[in-house]
Amino acid sequence: MSSSIKYSYTLWSPSDTVKDVAESLGIANLSEEVSKSLAMDVEYRINEVLEQATKFMKHSKRTVLTSQDINYAFRVLNVEPLYGYESNRPVKFREAILGPGQTLYYIDDEEVDFEKIINMPLPKVPREVSFTAHWLAIEGVQPAIPQNPQPSDGRSSTTGQPGVSSTEIEVKPLVKHALSKELQLYFDRVVSALTEESSTSAMKNAVLNSLGNDPGLHQLIPYLIQFVAERIRLNLKNASMLYLMLQVLHKLLTNKTIFIEPYIHSIMPPILTLLVGKRLGNSQSSVEDHYNVRDFAGSLLNQVCTNYGDTYHALKPRVTRTLLKAFMDSTKSAGTQYGALSGLTAMGPEIIRVLVLGNLRDWAAVIGSTSTVTEEDKRRLGNAVLDALRLLVDPEFSTIEELSTEDITKFSEFVGLEVAKLVDDAPDKENIIKAVLEGQKFP
Repeated sequence: MSSSIKYSYTLWSPSDTVKDVAESLGIANLSEEVSKSLAMDVEYRINEVLEQATKFMKHSKRTVLTSQDINYAFRVLNVEPLYGYESNRPVKFREAILGPGQTLYYIDDEEVDFEKIINMPLPKVPREVSFTAHWLAIEGVQPAIPQNPQPSDGRSSTTGQPGVSSTEIEVKPLVKHALSKELQLYFDRVVSALTEESSTSAMKNAVLNSLGNDPGLHQLIPYLIQFVAERIRLNLKNASMLYLMLQVLHKLLTNKTIFIEPYIHSIMPPILTLLVGKRLGNSQSSVEDHYNVRDFAGSLLNQVCTNYGDTYHALKPRVTRTLLKAFMDSTKSAGTQYGALSGLTAMGPEIIRVLVLGNLRDWAAVIGSTSTVTEEDKRRLGNAVLDALRLLVDPEFSTIEELSTEDITKFSEFVGLEVAKLVDDAPDKENIIKAVLEGQKFP
């Protein structure tokens, strides 16, 4: 019966190998028939794996079969892959003679001295993964910064190449030299007309109209914004200059021929500075001047957040956090708190309903008890509070038809006596009270 079993045609003895494996597993008496049958099945499985692995090797345009090909074949055949055979070094087998006709092949592992490993210096700590960003090119001009290749690198790379001469290499200039003479002259005229004392109102108006309507000014945008930020920093005591710089920003934002969206992050700091600055204008300036500057800055903030809030998702949260912090800080000046409240109002009714209403009572109590706040400042802050509360008024969604005594009492307890008295003197007090009570229903 045993002679009828087809023997495997290989260079190794499959029945002996199967018996060796069986003995290592504790199976001592394995019959000859079983060992030959298992050997033939093992050989079939090996051939099947090699066929699949060869397909992966050919599709990879290679002539050397790798362990990764074997793993891919195992995956196709739903067999658990091998582990520990991903070394890039070739596997070297050694031959050992155990006895007459008994040969054992083994992998030659390198002997490692533990004492040598212990005494070896520790490797350097790898640097943490970090990311950075830089301008590769601006308006087609490559800035000369360390991250970008230098012109000398281009010259050295072409040295020795036939047909390439040094005259054929185009060296891009720096950004500040990319402006044409006409634009440089235009920028100098704009700066002189806006800063020199001899400039008339007609000249300043002509410059503002040009900034708001003329095309072809896109290359000047970063320089104009930098000029505005520098002038605001140096002229915080000059209210008229601050207002003029805000007019420049307004004209740039309303110029339809300019793509100003990439420069919003540079426009926001000057606007916020004039909105929540501690003191704007000098002692000779009227109170009206610095409040006009803050109102203008609030309107620009509203314009920026309305037009670009969806593009820059972090713009509104960051601005709101800054304004709320200034609004709730009792150590800030009345002008700063007025600007913060105006800015929060410019952010929309949702900000007023969620953030301002809940803090209005404590804020009003602190302002009312502070002796450093003048009556004029209190009047301005009261008007700002009324403007913020009026923003909540929406007759279409009002569900309160008539105000009861209970509603008025509830309103007074919620906003405090100072704000309740302020609203009571307003001509549209009923609409404001209804809007505040409606806002409490949707915390």
